[in-house]
Amino acid sequence: MRIAYLDCFAGISGDMFLGALMDAGVPPHVLHDATAALNLNASLKIEIVDRSGISCTKVNVLEGGGVAEEQELSRSYSSAHSHEQTPEHKAHGLIQQQHAEIAYTQQPKTQHRHKTGVPHGHDQDSVQFHPRIEQHADTHGRSLTVIRNLIQNAPLEEPVKRTAIRVFELLGNAEAKIHNVPVDEIHFHEVGAVDAIVDIVAASAGIHHLNIGAWHSSPLNVGGGMVTCAHGTFPVPAPATADLLRGYPTYSAHIQKELVTPTGAALLRALDPTFGQQPAMRVEQIGYGAGTRNSNGFPNVLRLQIGEVFDQATTSKIPVPQSKNSKDTLTSLTAESANPEQNSQGHKQHQNVETVTVLETALDDLSPQVLAYVTEKALADGALDVMLTPVVMKKGRPGTLLTILCNPSESDALERLILRETSTLGVRIRQDRRSCLERSHTTVHTAYGDIRMKIGTLGGEELNAAPEFEDCRAAASERNVPVKQVQQAAIAAYLQSSRA
Repeated sequence: MRIAYLDCFAGISGDMFLGALMDAGVPPHVLHDATAALNLNASLKIEIVDRSGISCTKVNVLEGGGVAEEQELSRSYSSAHSHEQTPEHKAHGLIQQQHAEIAYTQQPKTQHRHKTGVPHGHDQDSVQFHPRIEQHADTHGRSLTVIRNLIQNAPLEEPVKRTAIRVFELLGNAEAKIHNVPVDEIHFHEVGAVDAIVDIVAASAGIHHLNIGAWHSSPLNVGGGMVTCAHGTFPVPAPATADLLRGYPTYSAHIQKELVTPTGAALLRALDPTFGQQPAMRVEQIGYGAGTRNSNGFPNVLRLQIGEVFDQATTSKIPVPQSKNSKDTLTSLTAESANPEQNSQGHKQHQNVETVTVLETALDDLSPQVLAYVTEKALADGALDVMLTPVVMKKGRPGTLLTILCNPSESDALERLILRETSTLGVRIRQDRRSCLERSHTTVHTAYGDIRMKIGTLGGEELNAAPEFEDCRAAASERNVPVKQVQQAAIAAYLQSSRA
């Protein structure tokens, strides 16, 4: 099974996580495409930077060519000054502007600015904003409903949308609990700004591109010191972050700065990792995501390691060094790690073998209407497939075998769905291995319009090609022709283009 381990020794934030994903192998186009899909006039600037001697990836969100976070701050200041009316207010506004400019220039350019539903302040080493500037910050806020609609209407894959919306709902629920107001009344400010929306949506696209079976994380270094926010001056972590980290192992060490941001905490909460030491795994990819702060002697980075979990069969094939001077054995280990496509016998392994969770229960007393509802709900909640099989149960009763296939990370939620929504008293759970073809899409032109083709390949060899049924159904309905006629036309067009 493919697993990932997050080393949060310097905390976690949205842009650190985004940089780690890219550094660990997520293709840039995955994040660029997700950013463009939002239609926010935003783009990504990706660069390699140094953090205390560690080479890592830094991702900045640009809005209209400039750094989005800085532009949002500038807009907030301009909005605050526009409310001044009387000469006395204008004179006071000049003083406010001076304070704002000092705050803007001296504020450390760091990902650890708060990105929560109510405007928060900044680290204790920065000049604080004037209270009157903070009170107008909601001018640029976006409600949870607005952000949810923005993501839902974007041309993104459904799992990406679900994860991104889940992150915002977690943030909104944390703020709603703190302020004792309904979540729909929460207006996101910095989290509702362009840079934070892009961070979360692009990170969601990267998460689903990796297709990790199980996420793991170290305990979280939250940093230390005090942070000034709309609620007053609080010790790190700030209220929203503290609520999001409830139940997670945290500690404070090394540096008196805020290290875990609400956005980072919400992304972790959405991943729902297993916390502890790094599990036994064959590491294949390592990524370092950079924060903006560059402290001496303390690498401000998030490390992401991706690889295959050890099972008994795999472990037995791995040579173990007998001593520190066993150079031949160490060389063998290094060579094998550098070429993960070769097993110990030198045969090429299929890289698209993954572990999936199978949940199963037999039902003989449940309405077919409820079964149909559970099927739809399971697919909406992340199931890879749902099957309903007629079976004969004890005493000759006809029943239905409900089988749900999912990634291990979705297992708990889908198990709860079965127990909550059906009449069963138990669920059978097992782990199966499945081999998957590499999937891609192309579009063919037919007399009935453009039809997408789903292509399945293995090691570069094409084994399957099939038209997307939804495209065929839509074209058949529009042209009033049989759907099989559209399917045949799409296949013929694809075969013709392949020969060309």
